[in-house]
Amino acid sequence: MRYLAALIGCAAALAFGPAETRAADAAAGKAKAQMCSVCHGLDGIGRNPDVPNLAGESTIYVSKQLKAYRDGERQHEQMSIIAQSLTDEDIANLAAWYAGLKVTVEMPQ
Repeated sequence: MRYLAALIGCAAALAFGPAETRAADAAAGKAKAQMCSVCHGLDGIGRNPDVPNLAGESTIYVSKQLKAYRDGERQHEQMSIIAQSLTDEDIANLAAWYAGLKVTVEMPQ
């Protein structure tokens, strides 16, 4: 009986976990990423050497960094301003979009 109660508890935690886990909508993230594409590209590949690639990054990493910019824990001339307008749902959707992009690697000859 305890096992069943624990199993139900775990299932409920997964079903009703953090909003970014449940609400992530990659299609909405793609639409929101239009504003990011000037620097990060819609494909998640940075357009300048000092702009990080986001393609294939984990949702946890992208979410954490965007929230840190938004909340002032991390500072950058442009990102601090851009991230201020992002909701938690926007961040989850952007993270889902960039995490879903596949990155391929080719070994040098």
